[in-house]
Amino acid sequence: MRFIEFETDNIDAFQAEIDKWVEESAEWRTSTHFILCADRDRPGSYVHIVEFPSYEEAVKNSNDPRTAEFAKRMATLTGEGRTFRNLDLLRDGGF
Repeated sequence: MRFIEFETDNIDAFQAEIDKWVEESAEWRTSTHFILCADRDRPGSYVHIVEFPSYEEAVKNSNDPRTAEFAKRMATLTGEGRTFRNLDLLRDGGF
């Protein structure tokens, strides 16, 4: 699972890029699910969580030149202040 924290003043353009990415990568992407969250306490701050079947698939995705191009497009919307974390899911449950 990849956790990306970022700031942007144009979340609509960010979401449009996600939509474009979902369409253009349908045949080859390794991610399986994503969640985009807005920070209620810090306007303009967001968290994008992207799920992968395994760490190896996340690395494969990161090493793909098409992903690098997508990341460049996203960087123009979020700047360099992004924080990336690679997380292993230990538990997923409901209440």
